Amino acid sequence: MVQQIADAISAALKVETEIIDETMTVMAGTGECRKRINEIEEGGKKEAGYVYGRVLITKQAFVVEDARNDPMYDPLVNTGELEEVAEICCPIIYKEKAIGVIGLLAFNQEQHNRLIKNKKQMLNFLWRMSELITGKVAEMETTNQLLLTKNKLNTILESIQDGIIAIDKQGIITHCNYTIEMLLDTRKEQLIGKPLEQILPASPMLSVLKTGKGYSEKEEIYEIPKQHFHFIVTATPIFNQSQVYGVVASIRKMSDVRKLAYSLTTGELDLSFTEVKGKSNIIKSLKQQAMKVSNSHSNILITGESGTGKGVFAMAIHNASNRASGPFISVNCGSIPETLLESELFGYAKGAFTGANKEGKIGKFEMADGGTIFLDEIGDLPLHLQVKLLHVLQHKKVERVGGSSLIPIDIKVIAATNQNLEKMVQEGEFRADLYFRLNVIPLYLPPLRERQVDIPILMNHFLSKHTASLNKEIHGFDPKVIELFQNYRWPGNVRELENAVEYAVNMEQTNRITMPSLPVRMLEQKDHFSDAPSLKAMLSLHEKTILQKMLSKHGYSVKAKKQIAAQLNISLATLYRKLEDHNLQNDPAAVSYHYLMNN
Repeated sequence: MVQQIADAISAALKVETEIIDETMTVMAGTGECRKRINEIEEGGKKEAGYVYGRVLITKQAFVVEDARNDPMYDPLVNTGELEEVAEICCPIIYKEKAIGVIGLLAFNQEQHNRLIKNKKQMLNFLWRMSELITGKVAEMETTNQLLLTKNKLNTILESIQDGIIAIDKQGIITHCNYTIEMLLDTRKEQLIGKPLEQILPASPMLSVLKTGKGYSEKEEIYEIPKQHFHFIVTATPIFNQSQVYGVVASIRKMSDVRKLAYSLTTGELDLSFTEVKGKSNIIKSLKQQAMKVSNSHSNILITGESGTGKGVFAMAIHNASNRASGPFISVNCGSIPETLLESELFGYAKGAFTGANKEGKIGKFEMADGGTIFLDEIGDLPLHLQVKLLHVLQHKKVERVGGSSLIPIDIKVIAATNQNLEKMVQEGEFRADLYFRLNVIPLYLPPLRERQVDIPILMNHFLSKHTASLNKEIHGFDPKVIELFQNYRWPGNVRELENAVEYAVNMEQTNRITMPSLPVRMLEQKDHFSDAPSLKAMLSLHEKTILQKMLSKHGYSVKAKKQIAAQLNISLATLYRKLEDHNLQNDPAAVSYHYLMNN
């Protein structure tokens, strides 16, 4: 651009032209001056007192009528074959600063006469050319600034995790970021320039163009052939002189919003199978089974008495699965009023009923999208909702109360109950088809009285937990307490045992749990004690007595245990399991010796 201006000046005035920048580097030139392009005039020293330096410093024009003898002229200039005989210089001023110089140069007498004779007109012309260059510089700077701003905005747009899309006043898509490409599964090139109506039919963004009123965090569902979009959208109008010029919107997937809401409201759930305490064979087997099916998409039904830990087990399955990063949504079907249960489970649409949130509400199934839903006390689910639940399980889609759209969900279902669902099916209280749909993988948690070997482990676990939370120094249980815990029937199972330990930790004043610190109900309710042992308990006691006698006779070595297994006509593995169940793995004498040597 600068060279074109130099050529135009030279052609119009019939003299040579040279243009330098503020570093005194030649940017453009004609004739002999063209050879100097990229060279530095006057040694690059503005303070040397020569003409270009003076123009840059003073921001004034100078006329040199006799270049050979004028002290303002650099003597090094005229060391070539051609000598400069005269020059008119004019500053290029931008933002009150001299950013360059335009020079008209005469190399012969004819050019000298033309230059000096018409110096006033030529100087005026140079000022106009200077202003032209200044305008071009301003234009380039504005263009560069706009380009920089555009690049900054693009960088910002691409760094935002939300999808960003903008439309003009005709509803044509003008901008979008990479996240939008991912959300719509469409490349940016296929979106820019297209009417929004073709991409998101009947989008509320189009109404913003008419009303000029934006909206925030609005749920939008789009049913497009072979595609289903479920978004949360915030749309803001763009104004230009009070007129709506366009709309920009931020878009998030509903499933991402649910995950964020879940993580903010529940925090990290780190319950794992290590929280399921016990060394009994049945608990070991259950944990192994649950681990095997944790990544399966099949439905799981956990049965067992109240307090056996069905919720903990369900959460452990979730955290062991490939859905662990997704939500774990727990719903107690028996604790929510029947009138509210349907909308709580499945959500409701906008304007579904009087008094409801005017924007509608998502249900627990939608909240569990990408994770696990735990339906506790499933036996309390009313029959009319069992039909709807069956439909959700079959089709993996939810229809909100008062709505018509089917919303796809990706969930794992774990249900639990302390009721006999098979009996309820026979009596018509529970749908057979739903029962079989839920009971794909059955897991039964036995009551605590059927795994007495786990009681000491649970006692110590809950003692550590509650002494830490209450900041107390209690290091064990009185032998009478241990005996009481072993013989108590535990109708409330693990939950009751934990409550008993927590109560005792609060009450105890010594460094071990003693009888007076136990809950009164444990000391008074004799009917909960196993004074009349069951047949199973009697057989277990008889089995333990036989094993003790055999061990006393043969010893605890591997060879001795092989003899015992052979005499009892059982496998060595079965013997080891029974010894573990009765806590007879080690020689008491050896244990006592080890204790004495280390205390």
